[in-house]
Amino acid sequence: MINKQELISKIQLIEGLSNEERSSLIELLRTRKKYGLVWEDKPEDVEEQLRNELPVFKEVKERAIVSDAPDAPNHILIEGDNLHALTALTYTHSGKIDVIYIDPPYNTGNKDFVYNDQFVDAEDSYRHSKWLSFMNKRLKIAKQLLSDKGVIFISIDENEVGPLRLLGDDIFLSKNFVGQWNWFKSATPPALSKKIKRTVEYILCWQSPNNEEVFRGVQKTSKSNDPFTKPQNTFKILTFPANSIKCYIEDGTIPVGVYGTAKFPNELLDDIHVKHGVNSNPVRFKNRFIWIQETLSKNINDGLYIELSKNGVLSYKRSEYNREVPPNFIDSSVDVDTTENAGRLLLDIFDNVKTFDYPKPVSLIQYLINFTEDKRLTILDFFAGSGTTLHATMKLNAEDGGHRQCILVTNNENQICENVTYERNRRVIQGYTTPKGEAVAGLSGNNLRYYKTDFIPREQTARNKRALVAAATDLLCIRNDIYTESKEFGVKRLRADVARYFSDGKQQMLIIYNEEAIPAFVDEISRMTDDTKIKVYVFAAGNYAYDDEFEEVSDKVTLCALPAAIYNAYQKVLPKKRAKMLDEANTAEVENANGELNFQEE
Repeated sequence: MINKQELISKIQLIEGLSNEERSSLIELLRTRKKYGLVWEDKPEDVEEQLRNELPVFKEVKERAIVSDAPDAPNHILIEGDNLHALTALTYTHSGKIDVIYIDPPYNTGNKDFVYNDQFVDAEDSYRHSKWLSFMNKRLKIAKQLLSDKGVIFISIDENEVGPLRLLGDDIFLSKNFVGQWNWFKSATPPALSKKIKRTVEYILCWQSPNNEEVFRGVQKTSKSNDPFTKPQNTFKILTFPANSIKCYIEDGTIPVGVYGTAKFPNELLDDIHVKHGVNSNPVRFKNRFIWIQETLSKNINDGLYIELSKNGVLSYKRSEYNREVPPNFIDSSVDVDTTENAGRLLLDIFDNVKTFDYPKPVSLIQYLINFTEDKRLTILDFFAGSGTTLHATMKLNAEDGGHRQCILVTNNENQICENVTYERNRRVIQGYTTPKGEAVAGLSGNNLRYYKTDFIPREQTARNKRALVAAATDLLCIRNDIYTESKEFGVKRLRADVARYFSDGKQQMLIIYNEEAIPAFVDEISRMTDDTKIKVYVFAAGNYAYDDEFEEVSDKVTLCALPAAIYNAYQKVLPKKRAKMLDEANTAEVENANGELNFQEE
């Protein structure tokens, strides 16, 4: 048995190794063998940037679309690399995202996947390692964003469906794998193979560990009655109350006896007295029923329609059926379009100008989102592409009166964020005219706010802390879903470098950038009579949010110290700074109780 600690000690003594090489060797040594994927992690420029800088969001106010509707949901579009945006979202939305849908690069080798500003082609020997490294970093953060009832859907094709299943099982755990849907994407796929026509793409789904929600697909409409029995069930005797069974005669008596067939008998235990086509007395049947008495009674109270046929067979219809658990095949039978139809819709929106290849259908994303019956969901798509997910969210809200909110993230390569993602949804909100001259009404009851990622130096100097708090206002607005700013707080006129105040009539948020102004704000808060607690974010050198100074108004405020709260959130996902081994002379002083080596940050 190899003693790992002895090997670590020997690695320390090897001459000619840099500190980084020593660190890498020790990290490899500590890595445990496990079942699953093994790939060589390939450095990514956008991740390296996070070793020295922290991402924030900066609003592009001139692109904001604000509805007149007072309760319009606030949708967010973020322009920037999704690794940077996901990092910032760990502060604003950790544990708050209910549905994630992503359509990542499929890594076909046909210039669909860019890594460090270079297309990954089919001849790249690290093609799959790069894709796995790329996805691994992003999915690990996505996991932290999911709520307790959260689910993530990932579209993929055969190029990476196998590795994605293993990667997803590793990150989200295999026990949380929900299943794989097969979407009929095209009736006329490209003839690229002499062996197979690829008409299907895949959608893999994982859920949060505590998610006990039942997925719902389309609502059943029954043209024929459903059976009351199953041959594998045990025999039970059920009592049907008077006026609950539609009989095959108008008036008269149906005598006790065994009806149905020898293989599937239905035994009537009481004579049925029929008046005006229904039983006028309670009657009992013995059969292999699907329900117990309590379930039957509840369903009858809910309007169940029961019928007795001439052969003495019982069947039923519901006055209204629940939506069924969705099947694992998605096509027109559940009202989901193909990619051809999605392309035609996009051409209609952009007046016959082709802007994006192979968009996903609105109906597909709408169908997936609607698996969850809650109508107040927060939805995230961090490979936003043409912006279908937001379009689907707004359309679904319009159809069922929901208040779902959507966050989109995409880079601006070839101006896709500005000219496609944003422009598409601007037209959907404000309305557009098709190339045929047909006017399409806008989904005007929605707000859309546009942000870009920006950066603050990561080193925690006093100057950088001030800069991070100053730049954090948009993060706080997104976090609290509050955007209406007032230039006054009580009777005080605010200076933007001292404090900013936001209120929407339901909640209030005060951001204090200059801690020396705290006494004046405490005095103002003490005179307020509003019962709504004010969320107060205050600049502080550490985690202490000046609780003592707010003591007299503690019942009126909720305090948070900045930038500590942001640092604490980011620390969970940021890559470590480049570590260096301590001098051998100090090694003994930094060994922990397990004999493992500690590292210090540069």
